[in-house]
Amino acid sequence: MAGSSTSTGWFPVARAAAVGTAPVPVGAGGRAYVLVRLRPGAEVTAFPARCPHRLVPLAAGHVADGRLVCPAHGWRFDGEGRCTEIPSLGADGCPPPRADPAGPWAVEERHGWVWLAPEPTPSGVPRPAGEPHPEPAPPPGPPRGRVFDNLDPSLAHAWHPVALSPELRPGGWLQVRLLGRTWTLRRSGDGVAAAPAAAGVRERLGLIWLAPAEPVDGPMEVPETADRRFVPGWLPPVRSPGPAGPLADTFLDATHGPFVHAATIGTPDRADVVPVEVHPEPGGFRTVREQWVDNPVDPEVATGGRPLRQRRRTTYVYRAPFRLRLRQEFLDSGAATTLLYLLQPEDLDSTRIYTCLLVSDGPGMPLPTPGRMAEQLALQRRVLAEDVRSQELLAVPGLPLDPRDEVHVPADRAGVALRQALCDFAAAARRARPAGRAAA
Repeated sequence: MAGSSTSTGWFPVARAAAVGTAPVPVGAGGRAYVLVRLRPGAEVTAFPARCPHRLVPLAAGHVADGRLVCPAHGWRFDGEGRCTEIPSLGADGCPPPRADPAGPWAVEERHGWVWLAPEPTPSGVPRPAGEPHPEPAPPPGPPRGRVFDNLDPSLAHAWHPVALSPELRPGGWLQVRLLGRTWTLRRSGDGVAAAPAAAGVRERLGLIWLAPAEPVDGPMEVPETADRRFVPGWLPPVRSPGPAGPLADTFLDATHGPFVHAATIGTPDRADVVPVEVHPEPGGFRTVREQWVDNPVDPEVATGGRPLRQRRRTTYVYRAPFRLRLRQEFLDSGAATTLLYLLQPEDLDSTRIYTCLLVSDGPGMPLPTPGRMAEQLALQRRVLAEDVRSQELLAVPGLPLDPRDEVHVPADRAGVALRQALCDFAAAARRARPAGRAAA
């Protein structure tokens, strides 16, 4: 039975001595699981390979207080396969029934091995005639329903950033990847042109934008670019090993900060999140959220004038498919930082990230100095690196659009709105006509 391709039967998956309090990925009947002992010396517990919330692989989780903890959002699971805690719900929050992960039917330790039965199996654990040969652990399964990936046909009908303006020198050329194709950009006295021919090429916000077909996406306004109190600065473009949709979801998500960004700005002791209202706008939406964060780049923190932990109001503006503006206002100091995240879907497994900071120290304050800007940029590079590492860990082909593939809680309203906005964008692209362009 162990060598059968069916999921019915008992499968030897790991030596019992090799399973401790660090999750071990295994495979049984073509399905992916993780094994772990929730306390030293305890019996083995088996979980599905992905957290039901945002499909994060639980092999990267850890054990705390007899629970398996998801590394991205802190969801906790006990030995009975129940979700016992969702930090964003607060101390009194009750996990919904769908938060309980669907593990295998049974797990047993016999003959020095751990055995799994994915489906109900009437016979007992067999005694192997020789050395068992467990199947290789498959990668965590992809979502079952539709996903929005980097090659979705609707993306041809959008403006995409493809290079920083300084990357394309006068009289020069530059090759870029977009939607699985290679494009050649050339700059001449007449402007920027692309080959193969595209519906539009232009420069805006310090970037070169390309629309392969007639665009249907709405404009992204950035009022801070005309506000003299704000000093701009660009991070070097970063490549993320995954699709743009889950990355945009991460930038809109306030519940991952205490865990993914614990070493920079996260506040693990303040993981509860008040649900926000989502305000639909043409081409996207807007939300406003207040939460506690650490603000290590505030000059007053070093002198003791203000505490490290500060209250921050963030206004999230999203425009389909992959443009985000986050205005972060620190309520104690009056300082504000606006972050632009502009994503270039290169290939199925590659997204280039353009990040611009616009920094103000507040009304009546001097402009941020070059040293202060360097400090802000350095912090944001660290924060972005943490997000990119989380995307590498996620390993999904795109953003799931079927609500049955994930478990959403009230703190996920912006993420739910993102999925709906991408569905609306795809529908608009299908209705696209040759006439009429939208601004980048």
